[in-house]
Amino acid sequence: MTKLSVNINKLATLRNARGGNVPDILKAATDIQRFGAHGITIHPRPDERHIRYQDARDLKPIVYTEFNIEGNPQHNFIDLVLETKPDQVTLVPDAIGAITSNAGWDTVKHKEYLIDVIAEFKRHNIRTSIFVDPVEAMIEGAKSTGTDRIELYTEAYARGYAAGNKEAAIAPYIAAAGKANELGLGINAGHDLNLDNLKYFRDHCPQLLEVSIGHALISDALYYGLSNTIRMYLRQLEAR
Repeated sequence: MTKLSVNINKLATLRNARGGNVPDILKAATDIQRFGAHGITIHPRPDERHIRYQDARDLKPIVYTEFNIEGNPQHNFIDLVLETKPDQVTLVPDAIGAITSNAGWDTVKHKEYLIDVIAEFKRHNIRTSIFVDPVEAMIEGAKSTGTDRIELYTEAYARGYAAGNKEAAIAPYIAAAGKANELGLGINAGHDLNLDNLKYFRDHCPQLLEVSIGHALISDALYYGLSNTIRMYLRQLEAR
């Protein structure tokens, strides 16, 4: 079964909007795991507008499934990852001030930089993943960096699926996944995956190991409740 990692950034955004500690993201992370999710994802940004660096430290002893920290590997982020030693670090080239991630790495242009960063994480036995667009050249470039996995950036798929062009939308992801499998790279995916489009993606992306979902899942939880929502997402990830 493809694993579900729940991104809890939106819960931290809600907490920060009012101050204090409501909702309590440590309790939320504990409950999300208890409800059946396979992991917790956070994406701390330099301005700490949602997840704070201290949250990563506080979550470390709480997360007993898989702890995944995403972010742009600038110095403070690297230091945080090496301090907390999550199970996985996902490298995302988001610009400072970006509302959300909006592109994958150019793994050819930034090859040497990524090689150095990944080597440092792997020296500390932290599994690495690179956020990439579904472009075979970028998959090949990722392989040359020494990364363990890639995370396919799925916004284009979600947009095409919603427009009624699901076969065309999934096609580049099938090709990208095939290339990753050929090269021995593990495959994760994330961005704009939801209850409508997740099963189709999972059924057509070969050897999909993990999805990271936050915005849609937390939004659905407002209507369905958190426990029920996680079960609904898990059902979409069951094998055919």
